[in-house]
Amino acid sequence: MFVPGQRWISSAEPELGLGTVLRVEGRGVQVLFAKAGVLRPYAVDSAPLLRAEFRAGQRVAGKGIAFLVERVEIRNELLIYRGEGRELEEGQLDDEQSVSQADDRLIGGRTDPVAQFELRLEGLTRRAEARRSPVWGLGAARIGLVPHQLRVAGIAAARRPPRVLLADEVGLGKTIEAGMIIARQLATGRASRVLVLLPDTLVYQWFVELLRRFNLSFAIYDEERCEALQPSAEDEDAGNVSNPFEDEQLVIADFSFLENSPKYAAQLLAAPWDLLVVDEAHHLAWSPETASPRYTMVEQLAASTPGVILLTATPEQLGRSGHFARLRLLDPQRYSDLDGYLAEADTFQELSKIADRLLDGEALNDAQRHMLAEAFQGDETLTAQLAESTNAVNARELLAALIDRHGTGRAMFRNRRAGIGGFPKRLPQWHVLAAESLAESTRQSLLAEFHADIQQPPALIEVDYSSDPRIDTLITLLEQHPQDKFLLICRSQAKVLALEEALRTKSGVGVARFHEGLGIVQRDRNAAYFAQPDGARLLLCSEIGSEGRNFQFAHRLILWDLPLDPDLLEQRIGRLDRIGQKHDISIHILVVADSAQHVLARWYDEGVDAFRVSPADGRELLRRYGEPLARLADEHARGDDNRDQELDALLTDTRASHQEMAELIRGGRDHLLELAASRDLHADELQQAFAREDHDPGRDAFTQRLLEAFGIHAEELGGQVLLLDPQYLATDALPGFAEGPQSVTFARAVALAREELPLLRLDHPLVAGAVDLALSGEQGNAAFMVEDELPVRTALLQAVYVLECVADRRLDAERFLPALPIVVTIDTKLTERVDFRPSDGSLRRAASRTIEVARYRKFLGKLVPPMLERAETLAEARGQATINDALALATSTLDGELSRLLALRAVNPSISEAEIAAIVSERTELLAALPQSRLRLDAVRFVVSPDFLVLR
Repeated sequence: MFVPGQRWISSAEPELGLGTVLRVEGRGVQVLFAKAGVLRPYAVDSAPLLRAEFRAGQRVAGKGIAFLVERVEIRNELLIYRGEGRELEEGQLDDEQSVSQADDRLIGGRTDPVAQFELRLEGLTRRAEARRSPVWGLGAARIGLVPHQLRVAGIAAARRPPRVLLADEVGLGKTIEAGMIIARQLATGRASRVLVLLPDTLVYQWFVELLRRFNLSFAIYDEERCEALQPSAEDEDAGNVSNPFEDEQLVIADFSFLENSPKYAAQLLAAPWDLLVVDEAHHLAWSPETASPRYTMVEQLAASTPGVILLTATPEQLGRSGHFARLRLLDPQRYSDLDGYLAEADTFQELSKIADRLLDGEALNDAQRHMLAEAFQGDETLTAQLAESTNAVNARELLAALIDRHGTGRAMFRNRRAGIGGFPKRLPQWHVLAAESLAESTRQSLLAEFHADIQQPPALIEVDYSSDPRIDTLITLLEQHPQDKFLLICRSQAKVLALEEALRTKSGVGVARFHEGLGIVQRDRNAAYFAQPDGARLLLCSEIGSEGRNFQFAHRLILWDLPLDPDLLEQRIGRLDRIGQKHDISIHILVVADSAQHVLARWYDEGVDAFRVSPADGRELLRRYGEPLARLADEHARGDDNRDQELDALLTDTRASHQEMAELIRGGRDHLLELAASRDLHADELQQAFAREDHDPGRDAFTQRLLEAFGIHAEELGGQVLLLDPQYLATDALPGFAEGPQSVTFARAVALAREELPLLRLDHPLVAGAVDLALSGEQGNAAFMVEDELPVRTALLQAVYVLECVADRRLDAERFLPALPIVVTIDTKLTERVDFRPSDGSLRRAASRTIEVARYRKFLGKLVPPMLERAETLAEARGQATINDALALATSTLDGELSRLLALRAVNPSISEAEIAAIVSERTELLAALPQSRLRLDAVRFVVSPDFLVLR
């Protein structure tokens, strides 16, 4: 029973110290961990909490006093401690108390097998190492280690807070970059409440990406969910009015729902958020005179939310005022004047051309020297180096200075496909069916299908492909390439089902389905069936097949139909056209001659060249030509040959506009922006950390032993896949087993190829939950062992202390000082045995030795207390040295970041005072919190020579 004022400990997060029950309402309880600055809500029936109860003989501290407890009383459900003539109520206890009972268990003879002690000690050590790593929160993410993505995520995640615009070209993984930033912010405690705002067509993609890639379970909010969370009439009468958006920490919502529900939009704005993510930010319309409702909503959220991530693939050159509007959301003080920004942007484009010349070792002309002199005004050293700009050393220093002064380099990241490389060729292959023999009913069906497809959202129509001539062409294509797998993407679930039915009656080829009508588990199974070498050869996907899935083991894409939006077409092709694809991509376009789909295909081919390259201007071309294109496609399909000339003109105009915009983008390319990231202190941090993380075979063996301790048997299935069978585990004890046995892998390459397989690392919810569960209980915290190699009449006590820094989670103190185990070994003469390690032979024999430890209680009761007292003294000294090392590391790290920011601030207005103030505040709080770290006894092991058992 929970009562306000009681003190409890989180078994999952013991480093938070003692918590105080603040409020108990219905089935929920709120516990405040004041030292850590954390308020945790728990469900009463499943809270991972242990009552902080001290007994006679233990020492307690609070209100500036400390004493040995002589007796404990209960008053109004609260504990009262008395001793040495003093009294403390449990609510007056300090937040840091030693609550271990490992020594009592040892003295009382209640010990565990030696293997459990070893597992516990290894768990403490590995958790500390993992928590200190820069990839904590990302280790188990199912992501390819793509350098530019890791660089962007590493830099942005280290910002305090991150307020960035991710503007990579289409297909370079902006969603993955954003997911990495989100996961890292959550794992380090810098954010706990995240809001993702999207167009409704992207909701499912983001939900799956965050869940499948990053193990983040977001709640999708819509009208139905909000209505369900509204308080009842009785609650409202009682004054219990709640905000539905405060019911979940991680929320996805779409703009359309909020625009149609002003009430819920207001509640969304009223809820507190730590991080805001907005995709398709180029749709947020703004001008100096007016702003769209979506822009206004995001502007209000961005003003009250510390972290903001905006995503757009639209190049700056295709709408500089819109680009300014997005930067204005990130930093309204820095980007307050559009005309000033445009002038500054022109300057940086010219400086970017100078950067290119310096990179190539070319001499600068007089105009360029003059421009640099103005940019470096006040810096005599740099100005003097201009005279010798072709000198390699001078050129590097001038280039570095240019990068540091770049205007949007800290707010914006933009990577280009051409700059990254590694992409396959796109090989369009046309399959144009003659229209002469086509039945009129089929013509009408194709036209109706076209009109349904170009609507937003697509119209629901019935389709039947039993007599569609394209089916025969599809079957022939499959027969011509019997060793290849084919991905077919079409607009709707109805089309997938109709295609499957038509193929079932005409062909025996293995087919898998993937559409929105399937549950997530079934989608995973079907995708896995397609991925298996002997599995399905053809995967039929609705439009969601182009969202969030990696099918790069295939290299043949069939376009059964075409979306009107070039970005959607690019997403389809991007399922196969990815970094790491080992084959050129064959894009099969199946169309009936002179149909509306044929006209659209020609526009993509002859106007946009989308089947061969990834167009950066597709959305702008659609804006200009989408309406006449749809009209001409309709008229052409109805047999109006008089429109041929008009269609040719449209294709010519589109191609000319495309070439013009492509040249504009190339000419306006801001190379300084691309170079800016390479100068950041955190640029290569993640890449180096992942290289260490992915090559630790001992970790995988530890994970299997850990899961075996919970009765989860691991069976090798081959291909680096394991089947985890929770034979004796309650299904809700650990996440991931709600539906029984779970297949997993430790290999990143396998997890990338088979997206239904979790990638197990220490930060995966399953493994992290198992570690927390193992370390929060008593299992393995007391052991008795015989060491055959010890000299006669020798007894040792091994005491494992955990050094914990209880601080506000937002400080991420564990990157400098994680909950670190300190092992001290003492003999009966109270001398430390620094070099003692149990022998491998004794560890192996320990499992077969049966020792009645309870027989030695008097002996243990006499020896253990003084040995433990001596061990604690030595552990405190070692702990203080560890604290000093952590202080030195924190000081040097934060001072280095602060010095660089201050230097940049002098030449680059993008460095805000708020960002500098955040590091100063973080430094001050960390340097105050680290010295307050304290030791907690976690486990003890008594080790004796064989003769000791006889002597006693």
